[in-house]
Amino acid sequence: MAKLKITLVRSTIGRPKDQKATVEALGLKKMNSSVIQEDVPQVRGMVNKVSHLVKVEDA
Repeated sequence: MAKLKITLVRSTIGRPKDQKATVEALGLKKMNSSVIQEDVPQVRGMVNKVSHLVKVEDA
């Protein structure tokens, strides 16, 4: 299965609660932190919701 490297590049300060919760659900805590997630539709949907805050690469 393919993997995605997701990096938080913008702060969640001042963002709506649902966006903060989505970032936390992806496993991101601090700026410039990265996580490796499976490339599944559920993760793609979360990334799409906060695409303006994260950077996505193939892992």
